[in-house]
Amino acid sequence: MPPPASLPLKAVIARRDRSRQAAPQVFEQLRELIVSLQLTPGTVLSRAELAEQFALSQTPIRDALLKLGEEGLVDIFPQHATVVSRIDVGSARQAHFLRRSIESEVVRTLAGVASIELIARLRTQIDVQAALMGEQSLREFIAADQAFHRLMYEAAGVPDLFDLVRQRSGHVDRLRLLHLPSAGKERAIVRDHRRIVDAVAAGDAEAAQSGLRDHLSDTLSKIDEIRTRFPEYLTG
Repeated sequence: MPPPASLPLKAVIARRDRSRQAAPQVFEQLRELIVSLQLTPGTVLSRAELAEQFALSQTPIRDALLKLGEEGLVDIFPQHATVVSRIDVGSARQAHFLRRSIESEVVRTLAGVASIELIARLRTQIDVQAALMGEQSLREFIAADQAFHRLMYEAAGVPDLFDLVRQRSGHVDRLRLLHLPSAGKERAIVRDHRRIVDAVAAGDAEAAQSGLRDHLSDTLSKIDEIRTRFPEYLTG
């Protein structure tokens, strides 16, 4: 299945919150469009056109693009163009290493302290995600997946680390989106989540960590397959 097609920006830009600074909102919206592949690798981002679409001066647009550049999501060619970057496999592997290391400790911590209430909240979130399985709810499914993992970080007392991991995960998140439509992938994700929570509920830290490692490693194990299907999107 091909990834979502690029959409005209004016069709997807959300209304700005006038109580917040403009540049962070432009960054957040463009980042989401890039990570969700609505803006595909190779898409040219014109500062002037973005300023018109967002109804802003070019200064907040420039600031947002610079921040996207810091995350490696755009390539900036001074005096020429800004282009949505290709998915860097090396960066994706490093982000995966970071997330696996942190999240392994998160589930180990939870296995020692998880309450009945927390386990119920985690299982309820899995049920929400399971109800969204199906191609038509792909982005909602991804949002529910992120909510499940955020809940674990919050329960372990390290919510800021979730944000840190998200900041470094633009490349690996795009890889996962390319892989997610594969047959059985959504069902496997839900199954893995149940396995992790069952281990946490049983106080079995080793099983929780093993389940977490298996869960996070699936996409990267399919790099060759993804590269064959989308050679123009990957580099490294």
